[in-house]
Amino acid sequence: MTTTQAPPRVSGDGPGRGGGRRGRHDRLPGVGAGEKAVGLINGGFLLLWGLITALPLLWAILSSFKTNGEFRVDPLGLPSGVEWDNFSRAWSAANIGQYFLNSVIVVSISLTLTMLFGAMGAYVLARYDFPGNRFVYYLFVGGLILPVFLALVPMFFVVRNLGSLPVIGQFLGLNSYLSLALVYVAFSMPFTVFFLTAFFRTLPNSVAEAGIMDGCSHFSLFWKVMLPMARPGMISLALFNFLGHWNQYVLPLVIMQDGDKRVLAQGLGTLAANTGFRADWTALFAGLVIALLPVLIVYIIFQKQVQAGLTAGVLK
Repeated sequence: MTTTQAPPRVSGDGPGRGGGRRGRHDRLPGVGAGEKAVGLINGGFLLLWGLITALPLLWAILSSFKTNGEFRVDPLGLPSGVEWDNFSRAWSAANIGQYFLNSVIVVSISLTLTMLFGAMGAYVLARYDFPGNRFVYYLFVGGLILPVFLALVPMFFVVRNLGSLPVIGQFLGLNSYLSLALVYVAFSMPFTVFFLTAFFRTLPNSVAEAGIMDGCSHFSLFWKVMLPMARPGMISLALFNFLGHWNQYVLPLVIMQDGDKRVLAQGLGTLAANTGFRADWTALFAGLVIALLPVLIVYIIFQKQVQAGLTAGVLK
């Protein structure tokens, strides 16, 4: 007599429960309770940081559309309408328009020179070996630890003495756009060279070797091959330098002493001091919004390039 053994029954408590379907309590591989807790903590921290950053900004924007009466009665409330006269007073009466133009001139010069000289210096330090390479690199890195306040007094005398030089002295000295732009460049170069040196090192050597084989000179290789490849990093760094130059207050306070040559940060400081006596708070908020708009517009336009530049070194 032949007996047939029944196939073993599959327990419904295992991972094959329900015809191979994943059970309700099964855990995905690599995702444990610890990872979920860390993700929740990170998400909560980012949310808190976003609120701390965004809420004062939103309050300033809303306050710029109120009347002074509405702001004194309910500072945290919504405006009943749009009070464009606040921006008109800030632009003309508080001379924010002139300060805005001065900042555009200075930042345009300083940002161009910073990115140009910084990219050239970083490329040489990253791609060429020569005696003193590391020494020059660490000199730039050492500039990162120099506090701005320690350089204010000697910087003032240096800039003042530049104005007495023959021929070029008329373009330099105190109350000069070019002098302030050069000071911005000097204080921005350490981080610019430090950042771009690391970025140029991530670029493949095979591309540079192919360019040399095709007859490119070192000058052409930099401008036509390597610099376009470093575009994401250049855009990211240009935005950071733009923020630093646009919001700079201490350096122009020392150099730009003429009222008509002041930059936007100085103008907002003067407006804030005068507001305390006239109680024209909405005009002050309007001036803050005017100062904020260029930064916001630039970041919105280049946000994808900024993210690509910050992650390029990691992905490589």
